[in-house]
Amino acid sequence: QVQLVESGGGLVQAGGSLRLSCAASGRSFTSYAMGWFRQGPGKERQFVASISWSGDSTYYADSVKGRFTISRDNAKNTVYLQMNSLKPEDTAVYYCAAERTSAAAVVAGITIGYWGQGTQVTVSS
Repeated sequence: QVQLVESGGGLVQAGGSLRLSCAASGRSFTSYAMGWFRQGPGKERQFVASISWSGDSTYYADSVKGRFTISRDNAKNTVYLQMNSLKPEDTAVYYCAAERTSAAAVVAGITIGYWGQGTQVTVSS
């Protein structure tokens, strides 16, 4: 079992920044690729970013490339999502995810093993 707890969400003006954190507990954190997904009002959950267990490989949705950065600190069992130049369309509940195989597999979102409870990000115009 892996427990994931997100934090760092909030209300920010367009153009601002936020950093989300996801703290993992339970089985070995380094066994998992990690990712972030989001679900906006009236929308389906969508992939945002993922990172391999070593941090060597990362993937991003086209909508966030150049603005968001995913990273992880295996010593702290934590994955981060630095979000810059935020836009109103980034408003969503952001979920942390753990995947047993690879960062590439996280992209599809089909074999996610564990989800966090989500943290709300609201970007005002």
